[in-house]
Amino acid sequence: MSRAMRTVLRFLIALFVPGVFACAAHAALPIQHWTTPNGARVYFVRADTIPMLDVSLGFDAGSRFDPAGREGLASLVNAMLARGAAGLDESAISEGFARVGAQRGGGVGDDRASVTLRTLASEPELDDAIGLLARVVSRPEFPEAVLAREKERAIQAIREAQTRPGTIAQRTLDRAMYGSHPYGAHAEPESVAAIGRDDLVAFHRGYYDARGVVVSMIGAISRERAQAIAEQLTRDLPAGGASRAIAPVAPPATAIDRRIEHPASQSHILIGQPALARGDPDFFPLLVGNYVLGGGGFVSRLYDEVRERRGLAYSVYSYFSPMLQPGPFTIGLQTQREQTAVALGVVRETLARFLREGPTEAELQAAKANLVGGFALRIDSNRKILDNLAMIGFYRLPLDYLDRWTARVEAVTLEQVRAAFARHVHPDALVTVVVGNGDAAPAPAASTAPAAPGARATTGGSVAR
Repeated sequence: MSRAMRTVLRFLIALFVPGVFACAAHAALPIQHWTTPNGARVYFVRADTIPMLDVSLGFDAGSRFDPAGREGLASLVNAMLARGAAGLDESAISEGFARVGAQRGGGVGDDRASVTLRTLASEPELDDAIGLLARVVSRPEFPEAVLAREKERAIQAIREAQTRPGTIAQRTLDRAMYGSHPYGAHAEPESVAAIGRDDLVAFHRGYYDARGVVVSMIGAISRERAQAIAEQLTRDLPAGGASRAIAPVAPPATAIDRRIEHPASQSHILIGQPALARGDPDFFPLLVGNYVLGGGGFVSRLYDEVRERRGLAYSVYSYFSPMLQPGPFTIGLQTQREQTAVALGVVRETLARFLREGPTEAELQAAKANLVGGFALRIDSNRKILDNLAMIGFYRLPLDYLDRWTARVEAVTLEQVRAAFARHVHPDALVTVVVGNGDAAPAPAASTAPAAPGARATTGGSVAR
């Protein structure tokens, strides 16, 4: 059996063998933290259950740094890292990771960019995978021909997405909530077309630096090996130096209503406003309260009022997305076009009643029990633990954040929920976007009558947050 075949076999065994999870959910998560000599912050959990290592490099290089007129640059830089680096073309890089059974990934959000790796913890596979990843993140070449291809691919994907009502609604909501702030910007075909190779080189040099990176690792290696890996991955990164300063979020002062006609069979409805920054002390009261309002799926108020009582939608949800600056509070649903005004009225009345009264004691206790009971699913794999490590590191949360998570949920009171929602959700300044039945006027009041016998929910879906 060849070395490559043995490597793949060992990877598959490690991936699918029972007991893959790194540590029991009820145990304290032993996060080790240090800073490398060149300023990179490292978060490490040793997990010897399986012979694997998961690594995440989180760069302070999100799309909030896209220059005006070149939106999409941050995503293009991240996508091009492995398209040619340190004298290797994209085929050689792909084959190099495959040869040792490693999986490379990554992506870009508003706040940060990430590069991930999953590899065997045995040698020489580990050394080969880490060495190749270091070359990819430190010495990308951004070849012109490949850049042209990737730009065209991105442009076509954007154009296709812009025909979908859900995309139209989300983009419209973001622009209305955030105005000229970078959180409200999206890549357009014209902005991607304007990006040149020099833009990628400058962005990488400015933002993919050691002092702006968080290295997160979980796996079957020693602390000493983890230190060596962190230093190897970061020592050749660019010097950086680009400004991280951006204007603060300025939430809308009054309500905004956007109606966009679309031939879709259903109206896509989004309601939201900037609401919550990562690390805000109101996070846990808002988490618990939102579980009652619209985050608890089948047991939420919105689900009960909109679907169960009236059959106006297949799904309805609400969520908070904390970010470096206030991220959005969002309510979303889809409904039949002729029911748009009624559905909007029900949602607004349900939200208004929740803001006036808050949850009941029974709802509060049920929400806390469900959140605490489901916590194990948040850290039941190495990948999920890695994601949490990366989040803790990038947003500089306490090392015991996960250890104290259930206790902080259990400590939430009714008064804390009411006060937190009063501080962060302002119904007189909500943005409402309807794509579908653009002519539907908002209902002046919601009907409280249950749906007629035989009323059916629509088949539209939504993303659970």
